Amino acid sequence: MVNILCIGDVVGTVGCQFLREKLPGLKRLKGLDLVICNGENSADGNGVTRSSIQHLFDSGVDVITTGNHSFRRRESYDLYEEVPTLLRPANLPPAAPGKGMCVVDMGRVQVAVINLIGTLYLESQRCPFETLESLLKAPDFPRLCVVDFHAEATGEKRAMGFFADGKVTALFGTHTHVQTADECILPHSTGYITDAGMTGPIHSVLGVKPEISIQKFVTKMPTRFELAKGPCRMDCALFSADEKTGLCLEAERLSIV
Repeated sequence: MVNILCIGDVVGTVGCQFLREKLPGLKRLKGLDLVICNGENSADGNGVTRSSIQHLFDSGVDVITTGNHSFRRRESYDLYEEVPTLLRPANLPPAAPGKGMCVVDMGRVQVAVINLIGTLYLESQRCPFETLESLLKAPDFPRLCVVDFHAEATGEKRAMGFFADGKVTALFGTHTHVQTADECILPHSTGYITDAGMTGPIHSVLGVKPEISIQKFVTKMPTRFELAKGPCRMDCALFSADEKTGLCLEAERLSIV
């Protein structure tokens, strides 16, 4: 059995530090074989930097996925070309730096990790459904495959889950920073959760100080976001799969404080 942990959006320095505190112990406790996390907000102020992704890798993360903030920082462009396990959504234009899929060779088994972005309420991109279908047709594609679908709309995520059911090992949603309570194994044995959640401050609005978010909604004026402080949590989903069939056997929702 292969145990794969999928961690919700890591927010800023505070989220990176909390992940480093909690992930090593969780890896030992759950016997984790592979750790995937969405790091598109890992740098303070969104995006990724060399130091933020290195912090995540050094903390025990194996693959970093991203989303609509992939290229928030121009200095990150080269990172996507240099680091094969730093992904941007596969359905971005081909001219975008980096790749949307990688294959992790774990010795006894290989695991493909695919990053996709939704099209509802986000900037229009190539169809994520068609992109996934195309990627899965690659020759010698690994039996095990995990998809991070970075999307806003619950309906789009659910539809993608059923579209991918039986074709991939697991699909987890990211982007909303709010963990959903619908972890399950779909009818054709794909593990699923609509949104894995967030790694960052508990008493916040998606990681931001509540008073600042309230001010923006009340005044409708441009506002400089600041990360909240205080207690944190690491939201994630654990999928256990049969390495011979690539199918998911167990799906568990976790929120580590």
